[in-house]
Amino acid sequence: MSFEQRGETVIGAHALDELKLVYQVLHRTLTQAPELMETHFLLELQSFLHQQAVADGVDTTNHSEWDVWLARR
Repeated sequence: MSFEQRGETVIGAHALDELKLVYQVLHRTLTQAPELMETHFLLELQSFLHQQAVADGVDTTNHSEWDVWLARR
């Protein structure tokens, strides 16, 4: 797992389980840091995780299914 800087952009390669954990922690703390809600990072992370969940057969509009998938490691 790594980060690489390319000009103004930082690119990261990380395990899916770690990305799920980061998303869960960020999502739980949004009320404490509402400025995170509209960041490109959080929106892109959520979009990526939704794509992975859908590929696993998860209905991401069903919050229970989404939560179970996020918790699965």
